[in-house]
Amino acid sequence: MLSKILIGILIAILGMGYWYYTITQTRISILTENNAKLETAAMISEESIKTLTQQAEKNQQLTIQLQTDLQKAEAYGDNLRQKLRELDLLADALKDAANLEGRMNGATAKLWRDFMESTGSSNDKPLPNWLQSDPRTGSQDSNSDAESNSTNSSETQTTPTS
Repeated sequence: MLSKILIGILIAILGMGYWYYTITQTRISILTENNAKLETAAMISEESIKTLTQQAEKNQQLTIQLQTDLQKAEAYGDNLRQKLRELDLLADALKDAANLEGRMNGATAKLWRDFMESTGSSNDKPLPNWLQSDPRTGSQDSNSDAESNSTNSSETQTTPTS
């Protein structure tokens, strides 16, 4: 009888050992899967942090470049405002309107030619009508002949005004 009790206790202990082993193995497999998921998440997080850091550095460089360009543009704008303050166009227009018109048309024609050259267009075509100066006015840069692109003011033609 004692041997039956010992065998029963031994079977109970072995059953509990087997149950504990099974539960422990299940927990270990679940923890292993969770650990793999956490490692993957940590790797993705590290890559995201690295990408965000690189993007932040790139944005910082672009911001610095934009600030530099803005400062250059503001300085250029200030320079132009200063030049306009120095040029009293109203007094010039009142003093000699024809001369001012010829200079402005000449400068516009020069800019137009430069623009056409920089875009790869040939200067074979005459300037648009709105850029053609009045033949009785002109300067070294003005378009004195509506038919050609000549800028020689010594060839300025005069037309009678009615």
